[in-house]
Amino acid sequence: MEPDDDKPLAADRDQYILDDLHNSNDADSDTTSLASRIYRGVMKNGRRYQTIREDNYWCPADEQQFECFDACHLVSILLDSETRNPLFQAPIKQSAKNILDIGTGRGNWAIDVADMFPHATVRGVDLYPPPVNWMPPNCILEVDNILENWTWREPFDFVHISHLVASFTPGEWDTVYKQAFDNLNPGGWIEQLEADAYVLCDDGSLPPSNILHSFGSNVLDAAANSGHPGGTLNTMRASMEKAGFVDLQERTYKWPIGPWPRDKLLKEAGQVNYHQWVNGLEGWCMFLLTKFGTPEPWSPEEVQVYVARLRQEVRKPEFHIYHTARRVWGRKPEQAE
Repeated sequence: MEPDDDKPLAADRDQYILDDLHNSNDADSDTTSLASRIYRGVMKNGRRYQTIREDNYWCPADEQQFECFDACHLVSILLDSETRNPLFQAPIKQSAKNILDIGTGRGNWAIDVADMFPHATVRGVDLYPPPVNWMPPNCILEVDNILENWTWREPFDFVHISHLVASFTPGEWDTVYKQAFDNLNPGGWIEQLEADAYVLCDDGSLPPSNILHSFGSNVLDAAANSGHPGGTLNTMRASMEKAGFVDLQERTYKWPIGPWPRDKLLKEAGQVNYHQWVNGLEGWCMFLLTKFGTPEPWSPEEVQVYVARLRQEVRKPEFHIYHTARRVWGRKPEQAE
């Protein structure tokens, strides 16, 4: 994770990462092979996955899933559009110099925040090279495993985490929060946004026997079987407190699935979230259910049939369905506290 101060902050990002991986010489076939493998990924059941944590991370790294990330980012912005800052709720000062985005995906959040803080360096980190060709000059997207020791030279003023449900074991989550705490300036902030998998309905429009009720249990049971439980939404506040963060605050949301709400803003968010679900369901299911499904692993064909049935139900406008999301933010104490 060591930064290279001699590299430009803005460039063609693909070439940047390739150069970083090829920093020995062209004759180093191991490095060449590593770079090629990272970009190529690994294909499983028709989807591309990253290779750094190949058997330990469920989320695909292909265009279909990146479109899902885009929709998820937009939903979160829409549902906080009437707040002081729709990108985050922590009281980050304009004087912030170093900001880190963990699980950056396509880099949307990091790029938006880099525009907002033109004098800060904003780093986005993920396991697969973000497929972008242009960024603000103060934004750096990097490929790395956040579970390894952090070796960036400058401490951060803000660490942002989002949409990493079922990504880590409980012990690995402790490592992430501990490293975030240790690498923040005194008074710096952490913030995390996660969404739940359970499909909910408040008005009885979704029948109790509908297959959508099974989705959350199926994928989260599989995640628990993998050793990466998906209850992050409910555990992240306590985990941050355990790591030493104070002044913890949270906000819980209902993310509508589909444009059924009457409220104009909720209707728009629901329409975007509908596209996230339609594009995301296969990616959310395939890895977990084929490896860790209950009572035994599912076949890819069984997953595809299941996903098709889920999509068919999600498309029905008479179902007033939603899922919950939660944002938690907290502060590293000042040294004098």
